[in-house]
Amino acid sequence: MWTNWSGGQRCRPVATARPLDEAGVAGVVRRAAERGQTVRPVGAGHGFSDLAVTDGVHLDCSAFAGITGVSAMGGPAAAPGEAVVRVRGGTTVGELQDGLAERGLALPVPLDLAAPTLGGALAVGAHGSAACRGSLAEQVLALRVVDGRGRVRDVPRADLDAARTALGALGVVLDAELAVVPAAPMTVTRAQRPVDEVLDPAFWEAHDLAEAALFPSSPTALARWAGAADAADEEDSERGVGVTSAGATGRTALGGAVVVERALPRLAPSLNRVVSRLARTVTATGAGHRVLSNPPAVRYEQTEWAVPREVLVGSLRALLAQLADGLETGLPVRMRVGPAERGWLHPAYGRDTGWVAVRVPRGTDPGPVLARTASVMRAHGGRPHWGTRHDFDAVDVATAYPRFADFAKVRDDYDPDRVFTNPALARLLGD
Repeated sequence: MWTNWSGGQRCRPVATARPLDEAGVAGVVRRAAERGQTVRPVGAGHGFSDLAVTDGVHLDCSAFAGITGVSAMGGPAAAPGEAVVRVRGGTTVGELQDGLAERGLALPVPLDLAAPTLGGALAVGAHGSAACRGSLAEQVLALRVVDGRGRVRDVPRADLDAARTALGALGVVLDAELAVVPAAPMTVTRAQRPVDEVLDPAFWEAHDLAEAALFPSSPTALARWAGAADAADEEDSERGVGVTSAGATGRTALGGAVVVERALPRLAPSLNRVVSRLARTVTATGAGHRVLSNPPAVRYEQTEWAVPREVLVGSLRALLAQLADGLETGLPVRMRVGPAERGWLHPAYGRDTGWVAVRVPRGTDPGPVLARTASVMRAHGGRPHWGTRHDFDAVDVATAYPRFADFAKVRDDYDPDRVFTNPALARLLGD
């Protein structure tokens, strides 16, 4: 029995294959196709959606991992120190970021979860909190995949925007070439701020990375922002002076509040206001992916939506008002921003985006909160994050994504027999 991280998705695949190399991946897909079986690539199981659920073959590429090459970025547009890395699809985000750091490199936008695999993160459009710099998928320069007939293919430039974020529908990602930048220390600050301040676009535009956690019942938010460390920050970091572990106190308080609120839901608004007031200003300086690391305090179900940036504030205020009406949980609503993306099925495709994530602690019925969130986000032109819980179907996808028909044509080429399908893809892509 396979179960995802939250425990909300389960399945019993007919087999789980863990190939060790490219030929092994191709062989698994080819044999399954010959037997009339379906195949679903499965990463770390950290997603909340049903994209990995199957009664066919689970293909686990975690043993096929590692950075296999680094070269200088070519072309007149390349900045000093920019590079291209080649990395296998089973590499976790944590392994990738640590491996880059050892080479003096980093992703342009650090990711705060280490567990997802590269292939899984690309498939669902994993993103960070930068207003002007794109997600992991946006850094893809080349992809090598195994298609639905077990053939190894280098994705041509014409298909690359279909393949950047493809929900695992085009094939199994063997490896990717990613644009990376020179590593530089970052200083992260977390502090309590008025809700009106963090909803002001000036807050997002003033920092390299910025995000906020908001409780429906609280007039203040827990804000977090980051930028390049200055010389004083770096010296303090090297000496271990004035640097605090960002988030530890908040996570402890939050976890305790959630436990109480499960037993006494009516206390949620009061406890959430207390958690917000207890938040103290903390800073940390170091490698971006380390100081932004945000391991969860509790397990939960999550829905996240991408809305046009210009309606982010209105959609958030509407959502907070809806959740304050008897649906507040012990976990805050998370707000982030990002730029327009090129991936045809990336939730931020073609528009500057605001991201709104709502979480419900495990052990609590998520249905009412998920439904209310979907209603508000749909009314504001929202598209769901593919790795989270949502109610989109094929009609919604075709309506929300202008290049959906083009994606479908590429899919017919890469997987004409739908070897990579499952109920989730059938619902979303109209098999």
